[in-house]
Amino acid sequence: MNEQVFVIPLWADLVAVGLGGIQGALFASGFRGQRRLDLLGVAIIGIVMGMGGGLIRDLLLNVTPTTLQSNWYLLTATGAALFGMLLAGLFQRLNAVIVGLDALVIGMFGAFGTSKALLLGLPLVPAVFVGVCAAVGGGILRDVIMGLPVAIMHVGSLYAVAAGVGCLVLAAAQQAGADVVIAAAIGIVVTAVIRLLAVVFDISLPEQRALYRRKVAVETSAIHIVEP
Repeated sequence: MNEQVFVIPLWADLVAVGLGGIQGALFASGFRGQRRLDLLGVAIIGIVMGMGGGLIRDLLLNVTPTTLQSNWYLLTATGAALFGMLLAGLFQRLNAVIVGLDALVIGMFGAFGTSKALLLGLPLVPAVFVGVCAAVGGGILRDVIMGLPVAIMHVGSLYAVAAGVGCLVLAAAQQAGADVVIAAAIGIVVTAVIRLLAVVFDISLPEQRALYRRKVAVETSAIHIVEP
């Protein structure tokens, strides 16, 4: 299928970029001590969060990055990052705002990535993979640049799980004949809800070491001990 068949509306893409920029700046502004950033550092993190998902999506799809085809993407990401710095000065407690924006951003980038991949001709599973990479890509770049543990690889995040379920629901809805806009909206809502529920109720995947300890316990209990 030709690349021009599917074009994400500019306003929708810019909303995702802007929200990502605000979320990234709020996140970076919250650090204190040795890890605190100057204004340029906070702006860079906001820009990375705003544009990272779209860049990764288009690189995986082997198409020209949409975010580099218009002045508005970089301007929006930069402006949103600056706005995020101002918000950080107004709010004393940023966690709820950051988590809420984060859930919405991963939902939007996941939906846009999956939709674009499907309409460019990718099968369902690779399309979902592209959507998940687009959803979590900005966060991965942020953590790498800041020298932090990558969030999606640690217990308690459910970033990739939430994005994966949302992207899968979107892909299934499109395969069933749903309109692309409706399917995308459903995918965004599903991703955001799962992510928020994971934070509110502290839901996470089992820790790898816990699984190992359980396996050892089961194997140990099966050992027959000969009484002297």
